[in-house]
Amino acid sequence: MQILKTYIITFIVFIILDAIWLGLIARKLYSSKLGYIMKSNVNWLAALIFYLIFIGGLVFFVVEPSISQESLTYAIKAGLIFGFVTYATYDLTNLSTIRDWPLSITLIDLAWGSTLGLLTSTFSYLININL
Repeated sequence: MQILKTYIITFIVFIILDAIWLGLIARKLYSSKLGYIMKSNVNWLAALIFYLIFIGGLVFFVVEPSISQESLTYAIKAGLIFGFVTYATYDLTNLSTIRDWPLSITLIDLAWGSTLGLLTSTFSYLININL
């Protein structure tokens, strides 16, 4: 039952942070740089599947180990690395295969993915150990 609690907490933290990023901070940026390939309506099922998988990986590889080790440092470092690696997979693949994919988007996404992994892991760790 602990893993389910950790998953739900991590999911909520991630959704809040990513919604702030996508809805408030980077919305115009993505539209201006990627508008030529963006869909007019989001495929919410695909987005949900991504979120479920990403959160599962974050919980398995970062949050649960940091709780087991009682290590905020692990949550911070591993969260940053997990976010970087996962976003690098997406963005570097796009950079290598999609015509006119902007390098600036790759660099911004790598920074955001790293930050998102770090913040989600850190907040999830702190919430979990205090509940």
